[in-house]
Amino acid sequence: MARGSTRPTSRDVAQAAGVSQAAVSLVLGDKWRGRVSEATAQRVREAAHSLGYRPNLAARNLRLGRTRTVLLVVPALTTEFFAGVYTGATRVAAEHGFGVVLYPSPEGIGPARDPFASAQAALDGVIASSMAADALTAIRGDQLPLVMLDSDPDGSLGAATVNLDIADGVRQVADHLLAQGHRRFLHLAADVASWTFEVRARELAARLAGTELGTVRAPISIEGARTAAEAALGRPGPRPTAVVCDDDQLAAGAYKAARRLGLRVPEDISVTGVDDLALATAIDPELTTVRLDAELFGEHGMRALLAVLKGEAPEAGDIPVHLVVRGSTAPPPA
Repeated sequence: MARGSTRPTSRDVAQAAGVSQAAVSLVLGDKWRGRVSEATAQRVREAAHSLGYRPNLAARNLRLGRTRTVLLVVPALTTEFFAGVYTGATRVAAEHGFGVVLYPSPEGIGPARDPFASAQAALDGVIASSMAADALTAIRGDQLPLVMLDSDPDGSLGAATVNLDIADGVRQVADHLLAQGHRRFLHLAADVASWTFEVRARELAARLAGTELGTVRAPISIEGARTAAEAALGRPGPRPTAVVCDDDQLAAGAYKAARRLGLRVPEDISVTGVDDLALATAIDPELTTVRLDAELFGEHGMRALLAVLKGEAPEAGDIPVHLVVRGSTAPPPA
C-alpha cells in the first residue's frame, strides 16, 4: 500500500494477489465465473480480506450510472405490517450493497406527489404494494424496474410479483369455522379497491358456498369497523355466529361492536382476523388470525427486484401463511 494511504485500493489488492485490477473488479463484483479461475478468485478474496479492502461504492456507482437505491412504496404506515416489510427489504438490500428509501403514500392509498426531481435518475428500481399502486404514476415508478407486492400476477405493472398465499389463509379460516359448526357468517371486508382484498372475498364466498354469508364493508380502522359491524349485527333476524374480518384492525372493531350489543366473544359470536399484528394478542380474548410474515414478504420482494436487475428470473411461488388459533373462536351457541 502507498505510504500515507489510509484506505487500501483495488490496485493494492491486485498487487497483493498478483493479478490485474480488472481481475479484482470481476471477482469482487461477483462476475468472475468463466473469466478467471476459482484459484485466482480465492486469491483475490484473501488479499482483499487481509488488506481490509472495501469497494468505493460511490465511485463505482458513478461509473455504472447506478445509485444502488431502491424505493419501497407502501400505503401510509397505519400498522406495523408495512414496517415489517421495510425491515425485511432493507436486510436483504444491505447484504447486496443497496439502500432502501421508504415512501409511504401520504393519503394512505391513491396518487401521491413525486418526491424526486427525477425518479429514474435517483433510483435503480421500485418495490410497491398494490394498495399504493396509484402513487407509481406520480413518481413514474412504472418506468423503472418494478416488483409489485400483493398484486395480480396476470395484470401486474411490474416485471415480477411477490404474493403471500392469502387465498390459502382464507381457506384455513373458513375450514376452521366450518369444523366448529358455524353456518351463518358475516364478512367484515376492507373498503379498499385492491387485488388482495378481492382475493379474500372471492375465496371466502367459494369456501362458504351453501352457508349464509353476508358482507359489510368498512374502512381499515377500528372505529370504522365498529360502526359497520354494529349495524350489521344489530339487524333483525338470525344473527351471524362468526365474523370473518379482512384484517386485525377490523376484528378489533368487531369486538367493540359485539360488546356494545351485549354479545360475548367467543361464547355468542366468533371473530377472526388476518395479519397477526401485535394488536391480535393485546385484545381479550386473544384473536384467532392468519399470520402473515411481513419481514419475509419484504425479503422476497427485495430478492425479486435484485433478480430483475440482474436479468434473472425471480423465485416462483407464493409465501405460505398459517392460521393461529386463539381464544376468539368457538362452536356457535346452541
